[in-house]
Amino acid sequence: MQYIRAHVLICAGTGCTASGSKKLEAALHEELVKKGLDKEIKIVETGCHGFCEAGPLVIIYPEGTFYVRVKEEDVPELVESHLYKGRVVERLLYKEPVTHESVPNYNELGFYKKQRRMVLGNCGHINPEIIGDYIANGGYEALAKVLTSMSSGAVVNEIKQAGLRGRGGGGFPTGMKWEFTQKATGDKKYVVCNADEGDPGAFMDRSILEGDPHRVIEGMTVCGYAIGADEGYLYVRAEYPLAIKRLTIAIAQAEELGLLGENIFNSGFNFHLKIKEGAGAFVCGEETALLASIEGKRGMPRPRPPFPAISGLWGKPTNINNVETFANIPQIINNGAAWYAAIGTEKSKGTKVFALTGRINHTGLAEVPMGITMREIIFDIGGGIPDGKNFKAVQIGGPSGGCLPKELLDLPVDYDSLVQVGAMMGSGGLVVMDETTCMVDLAKFFLAFTQSESCGKCTPCREGTMRMLEILTRITDGEGKVGDIELLEELARNIKNTALCGLGQTAPNPVLSTLRYFRQEYETHINEKRCPAGVCSALTGYKITDKCIGCGLCKKTCPAEVISGELKGRHTIDQEKCIKCGDCAAKCPLKAIIKG
Repeated sequence: MQYIRAHVLICAGTGCTASGSKKLEAALHEELVKKGLDKEIKIVETGCHGFCEAGPLVIIYPEGTFYVRVKEEDVPELVESHLYKGRVVERLLYKEPVTHESVPNYNELGFYKKQRRMVLGNCGHINPEIIGDYIANGGYEALAKVLTSMSSGAVVNEIKQAGLRGRGGGGFPTGMKWEFTQKATGDKKYVVCNADEGDPGAFMDRSILEGDPHRVIEGMTVCGYAIGADEGYLYVRAEYPLAIKRLTIAIAQAEELGLLGENIFNSGFNFHLKIKEGAGAFVCGEETALLASIEGKRGMPRPRPPFPAISGLWGKPTNINNVETFANIPQIINNGAAWYAAIGTEKSKGTKVFALTGRINHTGLAEVPMGITMREIIFDIGGGIPDGKNFKAVQIGGPSGGCLPKELLDLPVDYDSLVQVGAMMGSGGLVVMDETTCMVDLAKFFLAFTQSESCGKCTPCREGTMRMLEILTRITDGEGKVGDIELLEELARNIKNTALCGLGQTAPNPVLSTLRYFRQEYETHINEKRCPAGVCSALTGYKITDKCIGCGLCKKTCPAEVISGELKGRHTIDQEKCIKCGDCAAKCPLKAIIKG
């Protein structure tokens, strides 16, 4: 038997792959062969480790040395110094931004210290394309347990007692949803996994599927046994080719070992899984639209009731949960409901995976216990705001969520607390903003997204969001008028109360939350015709300060030819004719031209 003295884990998630991890792996293999080390050092492709902004990531075991931003040109030194001579390559270690001290082990990084990686426990540590890696870490033990020693009712009761709530948006109790489907009458039932992750900046589900697909498959199979279903669908958007590839491999491996298919564990239970690729319509994240898409119809929602638990896929009882929800199931079964219920808060149990994006130092994935504060997520885990800027707001819950100001940084992150302040958990996207963000422009961005993604079936969503977008556009174009704010609020309330599905009902949330916490910015846009953040070009002019030395570069650059002044004398801009392109400010070597 060949002795393996070291394992080199290379992140092969989408982010690190885009940064060149595949080329890095090929170069590493070539160098190990050249050095004669390929038989004693094993390269392991893993899924996303979460610390995305520092990729490609490499971890070398048994030491657990954590290298960041590793390029293929770094490979000879890495092999010679670390793998051959046992010396850490200092320059490839992560450096703390304040102290500039090197951090040799990932567990010592501030990014990971306050995390509790349960759903993401295997991501970044196992090869997602090898079922043996998953089994070696306790994989399919939960399925074996329920099929050999638990009734379907006992499984449902365990999930109910655990207090797991759906991680896809509204937070509906998972066990209760399973119970509805279990008790529904019908000789055919289905399990559906909603992996149609469409929120801007969200990549939680994608990373779970890429890094640990068997966990989701096991969770779905347990659900199938609990509700009496023998067939399931994974609805994955086609823009996730790596997730689809690894799911396809995982399903085939599970079938080969008898963990999917007929008579699993000789229990008499049969369960088959299929992948359905979605075309990328945001509305298909709504469960009834998703079901229509699986059936081959246009993805459009339908009125409820009946709910899918009673009449879902092809009119049969259907249970729908998202990726993260199913990924929680194996650990609940293995460790027990009481163990899971002890994590989090009274009404929000367990952990939540968040995608950290926007104006934040550490973009990536973080899994935290429910009840942690927004401040801890953004500053302790996310590393705070770059370039010395001040925190202004965070958008939580994607286009359907809300913007929270700095006054709410110490708010506990759980389902009920967020709803009380006009936001929602959503699927887990966190977009951080600094002082350079215009909140009116941000609200316009999110509303433009939901408006363009509306299926057009119901009038409130189709027409109402368009009218709101027209008003927001008018305000940011400097044409806002008295009464626009009140009209926005009236339209928002009507849409929330009358739209057919969740997309329309939550589309006004970014507007309502920014009006609630940043109303003054709207008023300044309308009454003073000024954008405080200097973002809205129609409301942002440029002026030349007394730093000007009269070099004349701005005058030569100006496409509208509205800058005047003598050489070595202070120049001026004709504000009435200025087209506000900003070319002059970009060219000024002394930064003497500012917005104002």
